[in-house]
Amino acid sequence: MKAVPPVDENLPDTSNVREWTYRDIARLPPAEQKEWKAACREELEALRRRKVFELVDRPKGRKVIKNRWVFDIKSNGRKKARLVAKGFSQVEGVDYDQIFSPVVRFETVRFLLALSALEDWYITGLDVRNAYLYGKLDEEIYMEQPEGFAAKGQEHKVLRLLRALYGLKQAGLAWWRTLNESMKELGFKRLVSDAGIFVFRDKDGGMVIVIVYVDDALFCGRNKALVNKMKAKFMEKWECRDLGEVKEFLRMRIQRKGRMIRIDQCAYLEKVLLRCGMQNAKPAPTPLPAGYHPEPNNKPVDPILRSRFQTVIGSLLYIMLGTRPDIAFAVTKLSQFAANPSQEHLTKALYICRYLLGTRSYSLVYDGASGLGLCACTDSDWGSDPFTRRSQTGYFLKLAGGIFSWQSRAQKTVAHSTTEAEYMAISDCSRQVVWIRNLMSEIGYELAPIPIAGDSQGSLFMSSNPVTESRSKHIDIRYHAIREYIENKQVEVFFVDGSDNPADLFTKNLGHVKFTKFRGQLGLEFYDSA
Repeated sequence: MKAVPPVDENLPDTSNVREWTYRDIARLPPAEQKEWKAACREELEALRRRKVFELVDRPKGRKVIKNRWVFDIKSNGRKKARLVAKGFSQVEGVDYDQIFSPVVRFETVRFLLALSALEDWYITGLDVRNAYLYGKLDEEIYMEQPEGFAAKGQEHKVLRLLRALYGLKQAGLAWWRTLNESMKELGFKRLVSDAGIFVFRDKDGGMVIVIVYVDDALFCGRNKALVNKMKAKFMEKWECRDLGEVKEFLRMRIQRKGRMIRIDQCAYLEKVLLRCGMQNAKPAPTPLPAGYHPEPNNKPVDPILRSRFQTVIGSLLYIMLGTRPDIAFAVTKLSQFAANPSQEHLTKALYICRYLLGTRSYSLVYDGASGLGLCACTDSDWGSDPFTRRSQTGYFLKLAGGIFSWQSRAQKTVAHSTTEAEYMAISDCSRQVVWIRNLMSEIGYELAPIPIAGDSQGSLFMSSNPVTESRSKHIDIRYHAIREYIENKQVEVFFVDGSDNPADLFTKNLGHVKFTKFRGQLGLEFYDSA
C-alpha cells in the first residue's frame, strides 16, 4: 500500500489558479515562483512596448485606482499573468463617461455561417493579442504600481494610463473605437444592422466580410485570395495570432466538410455537466417532464439555493443562446424564477442538464448543398401562464436547412384571444425577419418577400388586411407594423397546420413524440466526431 503524501496547507489551491493573488505566488516552491514571476515580467514588458503607462508623481486631489494580478494556466501548460485594473473603484464623470461597446450578435454569426455554407465561402480566423491595450484613453487615469514590481527608489510614484487596460470600465469602448478607425483605413464599411460586421468591396466586385467579437475575428468571402489579402493587411496593423481555417468561435466548435457546416458547444457543455455534478446522471428524453408548469416560490429567499440555481440556469442560457434552440422554452421559463427559486426549480434546471447529457453530441447543421433559402415559423400559446395569464411567443428563422435565430418568451401584455396572441407573435417574428432582410441588403443581396408560416387563420387575415374590429381595435399600434411589411413586399405570410408547426416547440412543454418530431426540423443532428 502506497503512502498518501501529506497536504501542505500553506500552498495555494492549484485547482483554482484564477483565484490566486500575488501573495499566493510567494507561498509556492522557489522554482514555481520563478516561473510565475517570469510570466508577470513578460506581461509588464508587453505593456511597456505598447506604451500603456508612464511613471509619474502621485497627483494631488485625484483618486488613484488599484490593480491586481490575474493568473491562469493555458491548455498548453503555459503560465499566464495579466495585470488588471480594479475598475469598480473608478469614479463616473471623472475616470470614465461612456462605457458601452458594440459586439456582434450571436444570431448574426450563425446567419453568416449558414450563408457561408450556402454560398460556399472560405472562412478563416484570428485573434488580436492584448486587444484592449491598443485603445487610447481620453480620460486622465492614475493607477498604483503593480504588487511585487514597484520601481526601486520610486515606490511613491504611480502609473498614468495612456491606453486602456483590462478591467477599466471604458476599456472595451476604447478598443472598439480604435478598431473602427482602423477598419475604415483598410477600406471596410461597418454595417448599420450590426456594428460587429464590416464589409470590404474591391473594384472588381469581390467582397470580404469580417465578423468581430472584441478580439476575435472571422474573415469570410468567396475569393480566398482576396480574403487572405485583407486578413494580412489587418494583421499588419495589430499583433495577431493566425488561427487559419476557423475551428472555434465564441466557444462554438465549427466543423466544416465541403458545403456543410456544423456548430456545437460540446466542450463547454461537458464543463457545465461536470460543474453541476450531472456527468453520470440518467439521461432525460425531453428538457422538462411533460405537463410540468413551474410555480412561483412564496417563501423567503434562500441565498445559497439562489446562487446555485443562477449558476446552473446561467450556464444553460449560454448554451441555449449559442447552439441549442431545443432547450429555449425550458430555460427561459425557469429563468423567470431566478430572483427567488425553489428547490423544485433547481431540480428542474438539473433535469435540463439530464436532457443535454443524453443529447450532448447534437450540433446545428447548415447544409449549403440543400439550396434551402430563408424562411420563418411562428406560434404562440394563449394564456399559458396560469399566474399572469400572459401568452408565450415562439418563432425561429431558418437558412440552409438549419435555424440561426430563435425566440421563446412571455408576451408583454395579456392577450384577449388566441388570434390576438398569434398576431402579436407573428408581428414580433416579422420585425426579426425585416432586420435580417436589411442585413442582407447591406451585404448586397436583394430578396423576394420572405415567407413566415403561422397556424392561426385569424392572425394571418389580420396581418394581410387592415381591418378594425371590436375584438382587435385595442391592440398596440406597434404590432400593426407587419401590415406595412406585407404591403411593401418585405414579408409574406402562409398557413401551416398546428400539428405540423415546429415553432410549437418554443411555446410549450411538449411530450416526447411531438418534441422529437419538431426537433428534427430545426437542423439539430446527432454527430459522432469520432
